[in-house]
Amino acid sequence: MGSAKNSSTAGRTARIAEMRRAEQARERRTRVLTVAAAVVAVCALVAGGVFLVRTQSDGSGGPGGPGGTAAGGDGSGRFATGEDGVRTWKGTLSRTHVAKDVAYPVEPPVGGDHHQVWMNCDGDVYGKPVKNVNAVHSLEHGAVWVTYTGKAPKADVEALAAKVRRTPYSLMSPDDRQKDPIVLTAWGHQRTVTGADDPAVDAFFEKFVQGEQTPEPGAPCTGGLSQ
Repeated sequence: MGSAKNSSTAGRTARIAEMRRAEQARERRTRVLTVAAAVVAVCALVAGGVFLVRTQSDGSGGPGGPGGTAAGGDGSGRFATGEDGVRTWKGTLSRTHVAKDVAYPVEPPVGGDHHQVWMNCDGDVYGKPVKNVNAVHSLEHGAVWVTYTGKAPKADVEALAAKVRRTPYSLMSPDDRQKDPIVLTAWGHQRTVTGADDPAVDAFFEKFVQGEQTPEPGAPCTGGLSQ
């Protein structure tokens, strides 16, 4: 049992290392293309500026309509809780890039429309709340997101932060809007844990860090937003 688990962990570590090397290569290619892309983008912005102003003055406002908030999906769905305590979202989780805030049906969100820039999730621990629309993009890349409220014991917060810092494709931030003191979230999946020593923590990380639920496996967790 122990050797099998060690083999699985080693394989996952090697796979993540290869993904990070590929990510670095993509970033180098991206830098080469950035200047040319910027020129094209400026021209497109100038050409589309009049249309955008006209659209906003008409009140359509793009995704989400007036008020600056887009929908998080098709508006339907629910959680189904498995025997392991993991809640799986049963419903549509759309993946459209939007430039507005999103009204998600659950807190923290487990997926849905999001901003085109992700929160850095290469073991990043944030001391302040992050925007859901950016963190959801990190989930799309296969990250596990640890969130906690002011009711979470300080020792548990510190222990979980240490775990996140040594785990690529993970991030952590406070969230006083959630119901439970400590919550673990992946794309389409979520569960509450009792503390850092809850066995469910390791099980959740093992299953969902770059797990089968990942819509964009191998996508970067660096080069995004960071506090």
